[in-house]
Amino acid sequence: MEPLPEDSSRNWAEPGVYEVAPGVYRIPLPLPNDALRAVNVYAVTDGTNLVLIDSGWALPEARELLTDALKGIGAELGDVREFLITHVHRDHYTQAVVLRREFGNKISLGQLEEPSLKASASPDQFPMQAQIELLRHSGADAVVTALGQLFGDSPRHTEAHLWEDPDEWLAPGRRTVLPNRELDVVHTPGHTSGHVVFVDGAAGLLFSGDHVLPHITPSIGFQPVPAESPLSDYLDSLKLVRALPDRRMLPAHGPVADSVHTRIDELLEHHRKRLETMAAQVEAGATTAYDTANRLGWTRRGRKLSEMDAFNQMLAVLETGAHLDLLVAQNKLVAQQVDGVRHYKTT
Repeated sequence: MEPLPEDSSRNWAEPGVYEVAPGVYRIPLPLPNDALRAVNVYAVTDGTNLVLIDSGWALPEARELLTDALKGIGAELGDVREFLITHVHRDHYTQAVVLRREFGNKISLGQLEEPSLKASASPDQFPMQAQIELLRHSGADAVVTALGQLFGDSPRHTEAHLWEDPDEWLAPGRRTVLPNRELDVVHTPGHTSGHVVFVDGAAGLLFSGDHVLPHITPSIGFQPVPAESPLSDYLDSLKLVRALPDRRMLPAHGPVADSVHTRIDELLEHHRKRLETMAAQVEAGATTAYDTANRLGWTRRGRKLSEMDAFNQMLAVLETGAHLDLLVAQNKLVAQQVDGVRHYKTT
């Protein structure tokens, strides 16, 4: 598999190895049965030393494609000295765990991901246990029932083994990743509590993980240990990265983009409008996050909540709840718990 130049006209998810910048290669790996289609793993090398930013999902087909891609730049899986992981979701973390058992590679992960990783590693942790509780608070029992039909309700013993501690818990700051290459670790909570992005100031690159994506708005707070105010965290993190010098954006899902600032401005405007729309729905009579989500359009096609699968209904309801709770914090709505369900009304 020979390296190809990065080309915006090419389907970003097409398997291959693409040269983004000198010594930096994008490697899309598959995500079966996932609307995101692929996850970008980035290889950073000086020709002798090699680190990967994110690792992909622990799937045989992902390992095979990663092996072939690394051969194209003269490397093997055992040459990876370190996996720098943006966040603990399985499409970013789990392949690194499996490969470390075989080759002894180092794994580094944001320090605030520890609670969620510990919960994921528990064999008694039920699938989406925390999210189901939040859905019940949102008045979304119908979504809870649909999730049970989709995933079942037994402990996920088959996945607990994929969640091992990293070798290093990353703290914000500058670190040398290759003899002549430094990256800044920037803590960007929101998508998850311990999400980090990596900034290569000298090369003008920002490895944005799922914090800033070119075509979609990232889910907020989907993790085993929920954050108190994930949307507030996310918006603050967007503003933090917006305050940095503009750089080329290397996302985990989607094509490389020339300006991270441009996309952040779009995301901030999207959430501003979404907050206004949700406040208006409460004023019009919606009382719960589930009620509100049912009145909104979802995705770029404006789909109804009922037209989405159970997993994406869950994400939509929880995102709605996060927006409504931020409006409460801004004193634009008030909330009251009634029989375990959170109800909202205008001030």
